[in-house]
Amino acid sequence: MSNESKFNFSEDEQIQKDKDKAVEEKKEAVRKDAKGLFASISNFLSELLDFRDDTDRDATIAAIKADIPFKGATAWILVCSIMVASVGLNADSPAVVIGAMLISPLMGPILGIGMSIALNDIDTLKKSLINLAIMIVLSLLTAFLFFKFFPTADIQTNEIFGRTKPDIRDVLIAFFGGAALIIARTKKGTIASVIFGVAIATALMPPLCTAGYGLAHNWEFFLGAMNLFTINTIFIALATFIVLKVLRFPMLRYANSKKRKRIAQLASLIAVVVMIWPTLSFIDFITETRLKGDYESFIENEVKSNNDLWYQKGIPHYTDKKITLYFNGEISEATETDLRNELKQYNNISDFTLEFFGNKNRSFDKLSDAYDRAINELDRKDMIISGLEQEIRELQQTISGLNGQLETNNTSNAIAFSSLAKDAKIKFSDLDYFGYSKRLESKDFIKVDTVTIANIKWKTNVSDSIALVKEGELLAWLKQTLKTEKISVKRE
Repeated sequence: MSNESKFNFSEDEQIQKDKDKAVEEKKEAVRKDAKGLFASISNFLSELLDFRDDTDRDATIAAIKADIPFKGATAWILVCSIMVASVGLNADSPAVVIGAMLISPLMGPILGIGMSIALNDIDTLKKSLINLAIMIVLSLLTAFLFFKFFPTADIQTNEIFGRTKPDIRDVLIAFFGGAALIIARTKKGTIASVIFGVAIATALMPPLCTAGYGLAHNWEFFLGAMNLFTINTIFIALATFIVLKVLRFPMLRYANSKKRKRIAQLASLIAVVVMIWPTLSFIDFITETRLKGDYESFIENEVKSNNDLWYQKGIPHYTDKKITLYFNGEISEATETDLRNELKQYNNISDFTLEFFGNKNRSFDKLSDAYDRAINELDRKDMIISGLEQEIRELQQTISGLNGQLETNNTSNAIAFSSLAKDAKIKFSDLDYFGYSKRLESKDFIKVDTVTIANIKWKTNVSDSIALVKEGELLAWLKQTLKTEKISVKRE
């Protein structure tokens, strides 16, 4: 290899090394910039979300302990808030119920339970549990007496119904509401608006009032309302426990550590046992919510959207894993198979069985035939009615002619009574009765005269003075119409 070739090869290697070095330097610069960006974002988020530096541990513990005792003014405030909430539930007034939530002192012992478990403070835990139990008993007793003896207390309102069937949303409200409350409590300078907002959101007072209603009238309502209250209590205490652990509040240490340890273990065991029911309820709510969501989607997307089906109603049986569907009209086997296949696409209810009930007497073809028969029958009846109306008109004309012949005399100046009566009624609308006859009379018992007599009767609202005037007018009209002076009017 010549010296010129070696020189060119070495020069190319050097150029390539320089390029690789430049690329590495760029990558290193990008990594440094990325690290700087991530560090900036991390610092920003830390400053935004970290609340540990703004915590007053001693003031928080003292404030929570101060709210735990239940006596004197606190007891009366609780009774008043229970009465206000009971009236609000009975009147179905959300505004009144919210007012009762704001003045309720129930939150203190619940925060005390969560704090005492987090700090291993057995004495505070005992005090909190005792005070909470007293509050619950007093609240239930007050609400029971109201709903038992108030005249309209047995009315089931929407506000009462809304506290008997808790679901997953109530669990989330209780947990995050409790977290917001304890965070606000631990902050230097308590945020009062947060405390009021949590009191409204978690709604501890209405479930107790509803439970009192259930004791007085409906045990099912009592169990549902107490379930909601227990869920709220447990998850508010749980949120308090977690937040205080995150903030690293110091745990208490005791001289007799073994005995205190046993008490702490017992308290923890009680807390776990108490949380079993709400936890199972929480799981049931999640499962039932998913089942309801898939069921409603199936009905909306697969059944109601099918214009060939006359959907009436559906009844889900979640325990038996069965859905019963009712239709107006017959359901073909092909349709049943198609719906069963569509059901398998919904994960939570894919193993459910479908039962179909169709009203065979209301199928489309049969309804159409019945409709056609009804239309034909109506047309036939219309024709019959039209013929009968024509016959009635002809008969009326015949009767009118016969009346004229019977009423008309052979004399040229005779007038039919029916025409005379009609004209009299038209001219004198207050007439209630009209009679017309001719009578023979003799004043000297030798000469006989023919006199026309008109017997009349006026309506009851016509006074005597007006009747006399009208009788004069009637007499003049009859003389002109009958062309005779020998006529008299007599009132009956």
